[in-house]
Amino acid sequence: MENYEKLRSAGYLEKYSIARHPLGFYYNVGVTATYTLPESYTRPLRDYVYKACEILIGQHPVLSAVPANEESDEAYFVRLPEIDLAQPVSFHKRLRGFPEGDATDTELDEFLQTQHSTGFTTSGAPYWRLAIFTADGEDDDDAPARRRFTAAYIFHHALGDGTSGKIFQETFLEALTAAGSALSSAAPGEEAKQVVATPAGTPLPPNLEAAHPCGISIPFLLGAVVKMKFGARDRGLWTGAPVFTPLEARARHLVIPAAVSAAFRQSCRRNGATVTVAVQAAMAQALFAHLPPQCTKLRLTGAISVRKWLTQPIPEKSLGVWVMDFGESYWRKSLPVTDAGAFPWKEAQRSRETIERVLAMKGKNTGVNLLKYVSGFSEFFRSKLGKPRGESIELSNIGVLSASDEAQSDPSKPQMGRVIFSQSPNAAGAAIVVSAISGGDGCLVLSFTWQKGVVEPELVSGMIDSVERLVHLAAQ
Repeated sequence: MENYEKLRSAGYLEKYSIARHPLGFYYNVGVTATYTLPESYTRPLRDYVYKACEILIGQHPVLSAVPANEESDEAYFVRLPEIDLAQPVSFHKRLRGFPEGDATDTELDEFLQTQHSTGFTTSGAPYWRLAIFTADGEDDDDAPARRRFTAAYIFHHALGDGTSGKIFQETFLEALTAAGSALSSAAPGEEAKQVVATPAGTPLPPNLEAAHPCGISIPFLLGAVVKMKFGARDRGLWTGAPVFTPLEARARHLVIPAAVSAAFRQSCRRNGATVTVAVQAAMAQALFAHLPPQCTKLRLTGAISVRKWLTQPIPEKSLGVWVMDFGESYWRKSLPVTDAGAFPWKEAQRSRETIERVLAMKGKNTGVNLLKYVSGFSEFFRSKLGKPRGESIELSNIGVLSASDEAQSDPSKPQMGRVIFSQSPNAAGAAIVVSAISGGDGCLVLSFTWQKGVVEPELVSGMIDSVERLVHLAAQ
């Protein structure tokens, strides 16, 4: 990598993700979308995917960036001079076909848990992968690509946050449209490029700390120091098993039907809540229902995008890591499990107030802002081995991903349907990680990941079933 173009030094939040990757504490993020190509796309699917990737590599400089000096606090990014798309892009035939209606895609769950257990190498390949799934016969080299396919975009967290994964799929849809036009005018037999030269000299967008003040008040800093040195673990707090490696991910997603999702959103508005806080409260109540009575407290960590607050502006559809954290706690006494099974709107409203207070701070006094005081990120992670976790649940909700109404109603353009947002469990983080997104099919999808051995699969299954029941209850 010494001969590659050096881009810039990594910021503190980027170093956090860079350091934990080779240690096996966390591997990647994924946003997966299902597409349908129009009848006019008569070439093999590979041509359209390769052409769309070529367009995106020219559009997003982070797609050709890889971290160097990963296990040092002096990590930085370099640019790959070219990308052989055969390395990050793979094509797969489904063994069980596309799931119909609101059914869970179990084949995709199996694939994602393998992906979220697998890191990236420093062999000159990109730090992202794009896996294309088709039904049998739809990706043959001599077959026209005119049906559905699923595109799973898996990427290193130092290259992008969850919103970046959503933006990748948004721009991939646009690039598929552009690819259709470009290839329709290409000479007969001319294939899309497999090896793509990357645009030299294009800078990476600024890191979080360069684009945002990341301020800390003295009381917040002192409180963090006191908690680190003298803080005792809360009695009754459940966080699963202590920290250990290796990380082997388990994954399962829950599809909320479109009609139920729409009714759930309306119910959230009527009850002074948001989808995010309603899901938080539902998860807490669901977990308490399946934990022993001595587990009386849960601690949740959430993610908030700070793109709208950046003092150094970035283009609207940029890929990068501009996210901060917030915390919330739940107590069993406030979430009693009753036979009536009432939805916990009061707790959802309380959590909305918490988030509103965090938003009013515009990124000041968050845990991310403390990273600049970490000396030795690798040792920071190693020191957590064998110790209790700090959080029970993590939730990230990146909102809605769908094409514009105009594009969705145009049968001559590619269409986007079901979307799933997922990520690796964090070996040093919350016991259960939940990632939420709504797609072009109108379905809210909740993806649950956890590390094998940290929590029993029966507990997660029970929690998922209870969350599903609660969301349907709230939608009534």
